[in-house]
Amino acid sequence: MFGFGQLIDILKKNPKKIVFTEGSDPRILEAASRLLASNFLSPILVGKEDEIQRAAEESGFNIRGAHIVDPDTYERFDEMVDMFCELRKSKGVTPEQARKTLAQANYFGTMLVKMGEADALLGGATYSTADTVRPALQLIKTKPGNSIVSSCFILVRPSATGDNEVIAMSDCAINIKPTEDELVEIALESAKCAKIFGIDPKVAFLSYSTLGSGAGEDVDKMRNAAAKAKAKAPDLPIEGELQFDAAVSPRVARTKCPDSEVAGHANTFIFPDINAGNIGYKIAQRMGNFEAYGPILLGLNAPINDLSRGCNASEVYSMAIITAALA
Repeated sequence: MFGFGQLIDILKKNPKKIVFTEGSDPRILEAASRLLASNFLSPILVGKEDEIQRAAEESGFNIRGAHIVDPDTYERFDEMVDMFCELRKSKGVTPEQARKTLAQANYFGTMLVKMGEADALLGGATYSTADTVRPALQLIKTKPGNSIVSSCFILVRPSATGDNEVIAMSDCAINIKPTEDELVEIALESAKCAKIFGIDPKVAFLSYSTLGSGAGEDVDKMRNAAAKAKAKAPDLPIEGELQFDAAVSPRVARTKCPDSEVAGHANTFIFPDINAGNIGYKIAQRMGNFEAYGPILLGLNAPINDLSRGCNASEVYSMAIITAALA
């Protein structure tokens, strides 16, 4: 089952470069200092070099060897402006507007990924999810065949035996009220993400009804989405709609849906909306003793992830490894 060791092993075979858009934040600096002591992930810190060095010195973190990039002195800035204007030409963006936008660390860092200067990006320690997702949508864009960016949380419950319990929950952070087709995309992307973390995905579309026991528009949405997902991925174990107890309890599943291969054994959970998803993962985290990693953004052409503004340095370090491994 999942452990960070296996992600680090992946990165050791193919080291990556990751952009941190808030280069002078003490949490970022602490995580960067840990990464610099390793040989599998190189941090790129966005900001003014003197400010970053001073912040590191004041906090007592050794960032010797870090690549610090200041938008004001970046040697490829004119090239970046030209590329930005080309990417945003449908909006009529002028070079002057591009320069102003690219002075912002979130846009500048995203363009570093677009230009191949970095493999991945991690931001959001001091600004909103929207400020991380917006540049990614505009510049990195969604993968072919994808219409939305969604998110997944990986939840890990440590075990004394080392055989950790690992589950995936989606979408708990991005799409407020996804449609049937968006739920299908969320489920298929989440299943791919789950596999990276050692989960053999068994996907449950959650509801207040189990296979017709209840009725209503929201029940229909989850039932229809599950049917569409099965049609798109016939080899992926998918069931829905399911109540949570039927999804995870073999005893309940034997009563409510005895013929389902997913019910009672689900490990990848698709919520009907962001209310249910956000509440659900936080209940698991706070009352179920799961460690929550995410939100991991899905559907983009390159790995770009968002931090919680309440994150600590350990979470930054963990999310950096996860984000780079997705590359």
